This record gives sequence, structure tokens and C-alpha cells, in this order.
Amino acid sequence: MAMRPPVGAPTLTRRTRILLVVAGLLVLLLLGGSRLINFYVDWLWFGEVGYRGVFATVLFTQIVQFLVGALLIGGLVALSLWIAYRTRPVFVPVSGPEDPIARYRTVIIQRLRLFGIGIPVVIGVIAGLAAQGDWQIVQQFLNSTPFGIADPEFGIDISFYAFQLPFLRYVLDWMFVAVAISFVVSLITHYIFGGIRLTGRAGQVSAAARAQLAILAGVFVLLKAAAYYLDRYELLFSNRSPLFTGATYTDLNAVMPAKLILLFISIICAAAFFAAVFRRNLQLPAIATVLLVLSSVLIGAAWPQVLQQFSVAPNAQQREALSIERNIAATRDAYGLNNINEISYSGQSAATPAEVRAETATMSNIRLLDPAKIERTFTQRQQLRAFYGFPPQLDIDRYEVNGQLQDFVVAVRELDTSGLSGNQTEWINQHLVYTHGNGIVTAPANEINAALEDSGGQGGLPVFTQDSPDIPESLRVQEPRTYYGELIDTYSIVGAPDGAPPVEYDTDTERYTYNGRGGVPLDNIVNRLVFALFYGERNILFNSSINENSKIMYVRDPADRVRAAAPWLTMDGDPYPAVVDGRITWIVDGYTTLENYPYAQRTSLGESTTDALQPGQGGVRPELDRDVSYLRNSVKATVDAYDGTVTMYAFDEQDPVLQTWMKTFPGTVRPASEISPSLRSHFRYPEDQFKVQRELLTRYHVDTPGDFFNNVSFWNVPSDPSPQGAGSGSALPQPPYYILAGTPAEPGSPPSFQLTSALVFQQREFLSAYLSVSSDPDTYGQMTLLRLPDNTTTQGPQLVQSALVSDPDVSQEIGLLSRNGQSTVDYGNLLTLPVAGGLLFVEPVYIERANQEVSYPQLARVLVFYNGRVGFDPTLAGALDEVLPGASAVVPNIPGQAQAQAPAQAGTVPAAPAGPPGAANPQTAAAASAIQQAISDLKAAQQNGDFAAQGQALQRLDQAVQQFQQANGQTPAPTAAPAPAPGG
Repeated sequence: MAMRPPVGAPTLTRRTRILLVVAGLLVLLLLGGSRLINFYVDWLWFGEVGYRGVFATVLFTQIVQFLVGALLIGGLVALSLWIAYRTRPVFVPVSGPEDPIARYRTVIIQRLRLFGIGIPVVIGVIAGLAAQGDWQIVQQFLNSTPFGIADPEFGIDISFYAFQLPFLRYVLDWMFVAVAISFVVSLITHYIFGGIRLTGRAGQVSAAARAQLAILAGVFVLLKAAAYYLDRYELLFSNRSPLFTGATYTDLNAVMPAKLILLFISIICAAAFFAAVFRRNLQLPAIATVLLVLSSVLIGAAWPQVLQQFSVAPNAQQREALSIERNIAATRDAYGLNNINEISYSGQSAATPAEVRAETATMSNIRLLDPAKIERTFTQRQQLRAFYGFPPQLDIDRYEVNGQLQDFVVAVRELDTSGLSGNQTEWINQHLVYTHGNGIVTAPANEINAALEDSGGQGGLPVFTQDSPDIPESLRVQEPRTYYGELIDTYSIVGAPDGAPPVEYDTDTERYTYNGRGGVPLDNIVNRLVFALFYGERNILFNSSINENSKIMYVRDPADRVRAAAPWLTMDGDPYPAVVDGRITWIVDGYTTLENYPYAQRTSLGESTTDALQPGQGGVRPELDRDVSYLRNSVKATVDAYDGTVTMYAFDEQDPVLQTWMKTFPGTVRPASEISPSLRSHFRYPEDQFKVQRELLTRYHVDTPGDFFNNVSFWNVPSDPSPQGAGSGSALPQPPYYILAGTPAEPGSPPSFQLTSALVFQQREFLSAYLSVSSDPDTYGQMTLLRLPDNTTTQGPQLVQSALVSDPDVSQEIGLLSRNGQSTVDYGNLLTLPVAGGLLFVEPVYIERANQEVSYPQLARVLVFYNGRVGFDPTLAGALDEVLPGASAVVPNIPGQAQAQAPAQAGTVPAAPAGPPGAANPQTAAAASAIQQAISDLKAAQQNGDFAAQGQALQRLDQAVQQFQQANGQTPAPTAAPAPAPGG
């Protein structure tokens, strides 16, 4: 009797199996080869900078997370498949010869091992890959550090919300995923193998299928009960109120009790699902599900809405008072706004000329150079070669010169490969010859070489320190070559065999061979092959100039190097260079942040740090594209411009978040005690942190919940008044400015390096306050808030800018400067300076030849505004004398110019007679000699840093001016207020 061969899938030959295995390996190599190369390149880089422990810790954590996620999800899926298959019905009715389920069932049975193992493995791998991304949450949980501060609702330490609650929520979310996938897999398996049949009117479910699905559903509901429990704590980050972050009255009195009720209902519903294991129908689980859904809608959603609309909204000011009070306290704690020195300040000065001149720390350091405007000036005057360049925005720092503090505009002359042309762009030249920049360029921020008109068009330029034969010791650089910087965006290969001629360009007549520690060795074929594949460049493998001493430099941006070495930090947007102990050093500020600090206001880093200089076009930096509720500048990092060494210092050692990360990566952050005094003297208060703080301070200067709720006392950050043209204005905030000035509201104080910002009343352009924070080592981080009266009419930056450009004399002169379109006029930063009880505004005005590729800005005029009067002159001294008679006595001379070039006016300091003293009235000559002597004494006192002698010299100068005026039959200038300037 003939028999049909068994129906099934055809078997594979041995050759076919081998080919399939080879094909699979090739696919894996293509998909995973690039990842392996990237892994090896990163491994080498972390070894170069000495932070391989960071790489290993992150990698180990991700591997463990992958294994746990894969085993948890894959294991539960495998267990669900096994149970569903083992408890399948013995006999499964077939609906007909074309029953599709029967065909699937047959295929699965014939490849039972493939499906039974393959499905859990695939799902497990996908889950493991997804689980490894949140390694920070795991490490923060494992290394949690107490804050020592309890939340106001539950009395639990803040560390629970910062480190433990995110981990518990993370684990709970994955448990939800695991149970949900297991439920779906079990449901499909029971359906395929007949445990669930949809034929007939009601269908049928086997006891085994009902039991398994009921248990999984019950576990899911139990997990929901745990979620309700955690939801109670997460209410402290609620964003229900548009006014503040934190649990509102509705959250505390409706949502929180509802979460407890729903928790108990969930437990009851879970018990109903478990009871279905022993019952023959699903009525009880169905009833439980309906109960849970209705409870969630009525208790969890409807009741809070009713309370909000009918109880809270009509009485919101009283109802939300407690929550607002908690929000104010928590926000000040989380952002470091607690210890602000608040001082009442009039903003309207009636000071005498002598009192104004006594503000020598501020008046003698008024900044004329705008670092955001003069990049092209630096480029044209100090570029040296086309392949060198400077960043678009230069930096401000301070150095000690002749015993006195002086602020400088600083910029590294970096390698800019975009400037290479012709044969220079060949691979060898681009990567082996042109490898580094050359030196740092500095210029005093309050000086120019000469007035524009007095130097044949070559005035209004920075006085570059490098052009001086006597460079101050603090600015002397021992190693000027810079291999790491913000403009270097490609790799370089350095090093040559011993005794071989150098090939790296250093000067037109000299070549150089790098001998520092930076770079990854290319001393073996493996490394050369890997980098050739990584960059897709065969020359790395075959070029004969690459030898056993060669190194490849990559990741050369200072911020990128610190970001890679410390992936738990948020980088400030403005790394800056400094000369520290003779070496060019990049300083990078690093922040520790939290997303959930109970009751602290959540703020967007991207929005808060956007201003007229950083408009965020094309999207903000990735690390700023998120909201935070805690911010600390806990780490100061340095990157050596020559060898790329990355060093991180614990600047705020009391920060619990920093302590947590230091336990996670031991040895990576050095203690603050290792910061040298020379390095500490160049630390600046970071701009991004200051921007976030000033934005929050516009609201959180308010102490009482009622005023906070009513918004009447809120302020604004002023919009930038002059980003591009005369009075054009901008909707973007005015950036903060680094200045060297006296401590606000402390006459006679020595100069202090500060970061400052004006603030205005909400929807008004009158000044409300002036915020400054010190960067000096002894007073670093101390904030001072000069608070103007609520009824003040002191003009803010926008109004001041309008007054400046609308002044008839100014507008006429600006028109002449533009020369019918042949030159463009550009307004620099409008500085706000507290002086003698008033506020002095100073703005440089630059001109530049229009439509000229080689043109660059030159300082043409200085605008000054004080007490409603406008000063406008080619020199700062002349402009100041128009609004503050005698102020030019404390302003640095422009080389080759007399102290005051403006026409003498009532109350100004007169120049000495041109002829001998006997040619004039004897009293006049004596007074003029006294004036000259007082000025000489004042300058000597300034150079020696003797503030007592400065005060005495100023007093003698004031007396001499009055004697001079009396000797010439003039009425002495009134002491209550200076005389107005013409046109003011």
C-alpha cells in the first residue's frame, strides 16, 4: 500500500546551512563593524585623557542593564510561551480544510525550538538595547547622597526624589512592559493552540488560558497600585498651575487622597483577577476592570476638576498661598538664590563732582571694547596667516598688571582649516603640516590706540599686548602652540622619528615636531587600520610619514573633551582661554542638574540661556534642550591648549549631586584644595548659570505669596536695545556683561571682576534692579542686588538707547560717520554702571567700511548717558566730561592725547595754560599747577593701588578746580549736580 510522504518543511542541506551561517555573520559584521570601530576609537581616546574608568563604568552599567532587561523581558516571554504551550488543549477542533490557524499551528510545531527560543531572544535583545540608555538613573540610585533637607509635605530627604524615585519609576515602567508583552504573547499562543476559540456565539476559553491571563492581568493591576503609590510623591513636581511648579491645593486635597483610594481599589481588583483562576467565568474580573476605570475617571479626574473649578479657582490667592510659599523657598534653594545682598538704590544721583571722581574703581575701568563686535578687528590685525582664526565672540578675563587688576579681551589664535587654500587643502598639508594654532592675543578692554580722527584713520583700535615690547609677566606664554581649541574641527597626525626633520608648520621659516602627551599613538598596524576605517581615509594606512612616534589628535574642542570625560555634566556654552602659569589653558564650567527637585520651579535651559548673542538659531545645544529644577556650577574643568590634558575640580564640594557622581566615578574629580591660586584667579562666574538665575529672580525676588500670585511686583530681563543698528532693538534678552568695577553701592571699594545685568519692571522699560555677582577669588559667587524704588522712573536700556540715538547732535554726527552709506555704524554693548548713587550708561560706537571683505570695526565715538544727559565724543574722557564734569581725571589717557580734548565747560577740569605760568594771571597759574599736581598724584595713587591717597588727590583736585574757576572770574560748578552738557 502506497503512503504519502509526511507533510512538512523541506530539510536544508549541509552546504546551505553553511552559506546561511556565513551570510548571517557578514550581516552582523556590516551592522556591528562600525560600532566595534567606534568602541575601539573611544577606548583609545579615554586612555589618552586618563578617564578610561569613566568609559568602563558606563560600559559596565549598560551591559548589566542590557542583561537585566533582556533576561527580564525575554525570560518572562519564554516562561509565558512555555506555560501556554504546555497547557494547550489536547484536541483542537478544526473549522475546515482551509483553517489558517491550523496551518500556522503546523508550522510552529515543526519549528518549535526556533519559535520557542527565537521569539524570547529577539524580544529580549530589543528590550535590552532599550534598557541600557538610562545608565545615569541606575548609578545615581546606587550612589545616592543625602541632601540633609526634607521636603515640606512628606518630610523625606530630597535625595529620595532626586535619586531613588526616578529609579523606582524606571523599574516599575519596565515591569509594566514585561507583563504587557507577556500577556500579549500568552494571548496569541493560547489562540493559536486552541486555548481561546472565537467560534460560536460566545467563544470558549480554556481553564489554563483563563488562569494564566488572569494572573498576568492581576499582576498588571498590582503594578498599577504601586504606580499610584509613587504618583503621590511625584505630585510635588506637578505643573497643574501655570504660575509655579509643585503640588497645588487641588493636588494636595483631591489628587493625593484619590491616589490612595485608587491604590486600594487596584488591590481589590487584582484580587478579583486572581480569584478568576478558580472560577469558570470572567464576570468578576470584568466587574473589577469596570470599577477600576470608573474610579480612575470619577475619583482621579472628575473630582479634582470639580474642586479646582468651584473651590480653588474663586479663592486661588488664599488656596494656593501655602504651595506658593513652598515653591519660593524650594526654588531659591535649588538655584542658589538664597544669599543675595539686597541694597536699596535710588538710581538718581545728586552727587558732587568730587564724589563722582571718587568712584575710581569703576570710572577708570570702563570697557570700550565689545568682545562680540571686534572679532574681525582681531582677525585683520592679528591673524598673521589665513589659516589662523578667532572665534566669532571673543572673551573677557582679567590679569594683574603692575600690581593692579586689569580686564582684557582675550582670544586664542587658533588653527582654522577653512582658511586653507590651494595646495594647502591636500590631505598631507591639512592633517600633517597645518596642525596647530599660534599663541593668545590680548588687549586691555578699556583702551584704544588713539582717537579715530587723530591718527589718519588708524585709530579706534585695540592696544594689543603682543605688540608691546614689555609684556606683563601675567600674560607671558611659555608654550604658544595650541593644538586644542574651539575652531579645530578635524584630526591632525603629529610626531616624527628621532632625528628626522620636523614637518609641522610653525612659522614661514621654521617647522616643528610635537613632543607633548596629547594624541593617540599610531605605532601599530591595528590602530592605523582602525583609524583608516573610522575616517574612511586610506592615507592613514599607507602614508610613509606616519611612524612609531606618530599620534593622532581628535576630539579637540575643549567643551567636547570635558563633555566626553564627564558625561554627567552639563557644559556652559562659553569656554574661555586664560594664561595660567605661562600655559594657555581653556577653562570650562560644568553644571550638575536635576529634573525633579520638590516644589522648585522647572525651567527650560534652552530658553533661559538664549539672548541677543546666543539666539539659538538652528536649535539649542542638545544638553540645553530640557527642563531642570536644580542647577549648580559644581565643577571647574581645564583643558591644556598644547597637550589636551583634561582636569576637573570639585568647585562646590557640598553639592550632593556632585558627591553622588564622585562616588560613581572615583578619582575623576579633584578636590578644590588642589586648585592653584593662579588658576582660581581666572575663574569667572558662568554666564549660563547667571542667565537662569536672573530669569528666575525676576519673579522669585518676591517674598510673599500674595504678591507672587498677583504678579504686580514681577520684573523682566530687558530686551537688547542695539544688536545691529541704531535703535533697532531686539525681542531677545540683553546679554549679561563681564566688567571690572567697584563693588556696587560701596564707594571707594577696589575694582572687582563681575558679571552684571540690568532688570526692568514687567512690561515697562524703567529699571527695577541691577544684579551683579563677583568672580574674585575671595568673594566668588556673592550676589548683589541694587533694588530701585517701585515708583522709579530711571530709564532702562531701551529708553536710554532711544535717548542716545534721538539726540540731535548724536543723530547728525552718526549721519556724518556713515558717509552716505560708504561706512556702516554699529552700536556696541550698552553697559550699565552704578556710579555715585546713579546709573551710568556707556556704549561704544564702531564704524566699518561698507562692502569691504578686509574691513573691520574701529571705535569712532563713545556714547554716555547719566541723569538724563547725553555725552558724545571720540573719547571716553570727552563724553564723560559732558555729563560728569571732571570725570575724565580718572579715565586712562589715550596715547598721544591730553587728558580732556572736549571744549572746556562749566565744571570741567581745565587744561593747564600753554605758556609759562608767568604769562597768565598768577592765581590762575597757581591753580593750574595745583590741578596738574593733583592729577599726577591721582595717577601715582592709582598705579600703587593706594585708595586712601586716591581720595586725598581727588579732594585736592576738586579744590584746585574751584580755585581755577574763581581766579578766572567763573562761578564754581554747583556741588549738588553737574551742569548739563550742550544738547543733553
